Amino acid sequence: MDMNKSLNLATIISRGRIINENPPKYRTEFQRDRDRIIHSSAFRRLEYKTQVFINHEGDLFRTRLTHSLEVAQVGRSVATALHLNVDLVEAICLAHDLGHTPFGHVGQDELNRKLIHSGFEGFEHNLQSLRIVDKLEERYAQFDGLNLTFETREGILKHCSLKKAQELGDIGVRFTENKQPSLESQLANIADELAYNYHDVDDGLRAGLITLEQLQEVSIIKRQLETVLSNYPKLSGRRLHKELVRGLIGITIYDLIENTNKNIEKYEIRNDSEVRNAPQIVQYSPQMYQAQRELKKFLHKNLYKHHTVMQLRFKATNIIGALFDAYMSDELLLPEQFRLKVITDGLARVVTDYISGMTDRYAFRQYNKLFTVERV
Repeated sequence: MDMNKSLNLATIISRGRIINENPPKYRTEFQRDRDRIIHSSAFRRLEYKTQVFINHEGDLFRTRLTHSLEVAQVGRSVATALHLNVDLVEAICLAHDLGHTPFGHVGQDELNRKLIHSGFEGFEHNLQSLRIVDKLEERYAQFDGLNLTFETREGILKHCSLKKAQELGDIGVRFTENKQPSLESQLANIADELAYNYHDVDDGLRAGLITLEQLQEVSIIKRQLETVLSNYPKLSGRRLHKELVRGLIGITIYDLIENTNKNIEKYEIRNDSEVRNAPQIVQYSPQMYQAQRELKKFLHKNLYKHHTVMQLRFKATNIIGALFDAYMSDELLLPEQFRLKVITDGLARVVTDYISGMTDRYAFRQYNKLFTVERV
């Protein structure tokens, strides 16, 4: 018996929205969430926000937008196989990076450091994503933000301190009570990591920063490369890279589906309450988990610490730090629509919202306006 199908885990009755609305006529609640996310300004800005390579370094490297689309594709595929709610998974996946700063994780790290050094609460992009969908988007007459369902908002908030969780109310309860989020939230989280790892391999190969010879240090890649070459002995170049990455994604997804099914049966998961009181359900087998850890260590050492990437990180750190210092020193440097919010939100909060919402190229442009003589 297919336990997942018989239990119909995809059926979710939403806990609702912060502001009550009439139910959608021809869509589900989670399809409405997905559509609101896609039409948001924050989602469009992801086109010009860095994944690993700064946006202008090449047109074919992944951005936060293409990454989010790829995460959603992985999430949909796995959710379908597990008979979960595909619409909810897609909405969470598409929204998970809305709050990311320009220049990827280095931008987040520098903004976080600047805030803490100045005596403020640090920066975390998951919290910023939630702030965007709850408050910052300005699209609707009835409410601030996008007024998403509880379930989508819960999935967006992957990490949270206990102190912050207490401030967030219902959305933070799972952190204060040490409960698990929904299966859809768990899946969106792991789909993000899966897509991030393998697509960074793809971009790293394309950029020439890592080689197939180096990658064979990673056992799962060595085995998959041998499989590809046994089937296509003459394959080389870009086709070989793509076939390798495609195969890696496939075997990893299969492992995730099969192991999660085993966990659902093992813990006799039949409803949301049982999901929240169980250990994490959506996860790899122990062997695949170790393989993913090995891959992450390789990427950290050979790609993220590559001197070319480190040069980009150095440039990005200086830009974010300089912009933060400038705006904190004189709020008149901020655009008018942001200055108007300083009285209610405080200068540090407004500066954080402004900088974190920038695209890579907009941050470059603002830096040049403030610090480059030729642009005066």
